[in-house]
Amino acid sequence: MSDHTPTSDAPSRARALATRWLGIGLATVISVVTLGLGLTGRLNLYISPESVWFACAAAVVTLAGAIWSCTLPLGEEGDHGHDHGDSHEADAAPTPRRSLALAGTVTGGVVASGVVIAALVLPPASLSVELAMSRVGEQTALFAGADDVTLGVADTATFGVGDWASVFATATNTAAYDGKTVTLTGFVTPTDADGVNLTRLVITHCVIDAQPATLPVTIDAGEFDTGQWVEVEGTVKADADGSLHVEPTTVTAIDEPSDPYEY
Repeated sequence: MSDHTPTSDAPSRARALATRWLGIGLATVISVVTLGLGLTGRLNLYISPESVWFACAAAVVTLAGAIWSCTLPLGEEGDHGHDHGDSHEADAAPTPRRSLALAGTVTGGVVASGVVIAALVLPPASLSVELAMSRVGEQTALFAGADDVTLGVADTATFGVGDWASVFATATNTAAYDGKTVTLTGFVTPTDADGVNLTRLVITHCVIDAQPATLPVTIDAGEFDTGQWVEVEGTVKADADGSLHVEPTTVTAIDEPSDPYEY
């Protein structure tokens, strides 16, 4: 008489369902979320536009693999065709190693499921202000003069906050930039000396490598709240000590742009 009863099969079925969710289920949901963000143009809130096509292509491949995997009978992904003896006796005798592995699997599954559910529930949002404020005072290679300055021969009319931040940090002949007109978009952050910076996050690949670019702007500290997005039109001014700042002619409060980063 066979020992495989519906009751004894229930734990195996539950394990198979959990395994399929941790593998195929999470991969499918992440792929769908990625494709949804890509099709609606919101994936660039997390990665650079140049990487969007790669992320979407990877999501399509993952989704196709997940759909194909669902054609396998439930639990077959764990059946390697080997005779390991009485599996029920092995299951009934847990060891510390098996218990630790189970705890790790459950913990990882809960965390991964939480991330996926958060991606489904929470609306995509820019991390600009929060991330920039958390990195206030950091010296980054991008804007600290680590690279050779070649911006002096460029068309400054196309410069964004990040480009000008490089100039402000590295220019040795600041008089060459005095009087240059600018139209810049960013958000307001305070300085250590009760001044105001125009700030923008510059990313290379994704928000993980984001670096805040800041420009000192002559604005009253209490005129705008920290984090308020503004459009600044004005000119670059060279001070007697060789430093640069932006002297605005107009400062207009705006909503956060659809693409809040520079690249």
